[in-house]
Amino acid sequence: MSHTLILGSNRGIGLELVRRHLDRGHSVTATCRQTSKALDATGATVIEGIDLRHTDDLIRLRDTLDRPVDRLVVCAGILRGDRLESLADEGFGGVSEQLAGNALAPLQAVVTLLPKLAKGARVGLITSRMGSIADNGSGGQYGYRMSKAALNAAGRSLAIDLAPRDIHVALLHPGFVRTEMTGGRGDVEASESAESLAQRLDELDASRSGRFWHAKGEELPW
Repeated sequence: MSHTLILGSNRGIGLELVRRHLDRGHSVTATCRQTSKALDATGATVIEGIDLRHTDDLIRLRDTLDRPVDRLVVCAGILRGDRLESLADEGFGGVSEQLAGNALAPLQAVVTLLPKLAKGARVGLITSRMGSIADNGSGGQYGYRMSKAALNAAGRSLAIDLAPRDIHVALLHPGFVRTEMTGGRGDVEASESAESLAQRLDELDASRSGRFWHAKGEELPW
């Protein structure tokens, strides 16, 4: 039975990814800072108190896992919606927070958990097409765009460096999903997005590793 580890899973896309992988017959370990009734009800193994920004939490998670991980999905993220005017008025604390949470934390998670990744493991980093420089036609969202572009760069390097271990990495845009993060706006439900993301992970291999994919299967520009 495949073992899937999903980081950031108490609500939204992460929660639905837990459900989709359980439906596939996977053994699922789900982490979060604080669990939810919905997550507990899935029957997944839940490990709470895990903040990806904290090295000690990641080490504790690594040491708690009692079997290799065949699929790792990093789903946690932060959106602060900063504009040029807000940066001038309020400073860059929100930008720094998003860089730490959306770029550094996922990289730190993969590196810390690397000893637990099985040969042939698949890693999905949930990013955003807002991290695409070529696709930016509206400006704004400085911290989020910068952090997701940095995550994309990290994911590309991970794919290259992990290829000799037969570990494959995908940068995955979930779509504009109706979640708490988006204030309920969007054009796709979290359940539909999660199913599409799981399908992209199902098909992930060496030929698709290190590339930037829309959940629906379209390759996106950097």
